[in-house]
Amino acid sequence: MAVAVQELPDDNTVGTYLLRWLTHMRSRVRLRTWQGYESLIRCHAVPGLGTTELDQLSPLDLQGLYGRLLERGLSAGTVLNLHLVLTNAFRQAVRWRLMTINPMDGVQPPRPRRPDAPTIGIEAAEDLLARLADTPMQLPAAVAIATGMRRGEILALRWSDLDAEFTVASVQRSLQSVGAQVIFEPPKTKRSRRSVVLPEFIRPYLHEQRQSQSDRARELGDAWQRHDLIVDRGDGAPLNPATLSAAWGRTLRSRGLAHVRFHDLRHAHATIMLQQGVHPKIVSERLGHAGIGITLDTYSHVLPSMQEGAVRAIDAAFSPDSEPTSRPEQPDPSAPHA
Repeated sequence: MAVAVQELPDDNTVGTYLLRWLTHMRSRVRLRTWQGYESLIRCHAVPGLGTTELDQLSPLDLQGLYGRLLERGLSAGTVLNLHLVLTNAFRQAVRWRLMTINPMDGVQPPRPRRPDAPTIGIEAAEDLLARLADTPMQLPAAVAIATGMRRGEILALRWSDLDAEFTVASVQRSLQSVGAQVIFEPPKTKRSRRSVVLPEFIRPYLHEQRQSQSDRARELGDAWQRHDLIVDRGDGAPLNPATLSAAWGRTLRSRGLAHVRFHDLRHAHATIMLQQGVHPKIVSERLGHAGIGITLDTYSHVLPSMQEGAVRAIDAAFSPDSEPTSRPEQPDPSAPHA
């Protein structure tokens, strides 16, 4: 954890500044985000550059740090995340007039290759849900495939977030784990707060879960925890996201299923919609992406296969057997004017 400001030495080193910046950021970002900042700085930035004087830090110092971290086996993605954190940190140092320029402006971070999102089609999704029958994992899997919600969004979803007919779900919060504790937080981005129309196939799963919760509440009596959550840990209380992921892996193994991450079901939702011809803008809105560019980048491997359908549509339009497009009747140039 970050050292409190009053406990820091009175110097102008990079390490001292970064710890002060962490204290400044503690109340400005989500706790989970701050923990990520703290871990990157504590594990990589402070050991590598902590004793350097802040006003002497150069782009070459930072570029050298990245090279050493990559040589030690740190992934390019993690180094890129460190780069983004340090860019924000030293930008603040310029605002506070502790530095005249941001040395990050002259640094080139590694460019990690984003792996293609796994393709899970309709048949594979149906088979997965069938083989998860009679397990606690079937409902959250069905919700993920039906809506494309993130794990934390599914675990924070309440019955009051659904309309009476289970046709629309309102994403209002996300459940995040902080050590052994769980907290409800606002959605990841502004666009993550959204309404998602529910497909008809999800309704039987929801009705079954509601009946199951009613039975369990009756059996547990006062021990039942009234959080109104759709997915619970068995007694009505929130289910830790890490616990769900661990149970997900165990369930797949026990059912003889190939391993896929729970998050891959979100990709399945997007892939199925794109393959069915749903416009990427609609897919982006359902997923709660900050912009359609993220959707197109993430699922670019799905889009080429869709071009075959587009070509067939053009061929059909220009086929000799197709109906000609009606055009306005043109006047006869030889006819006398009125």
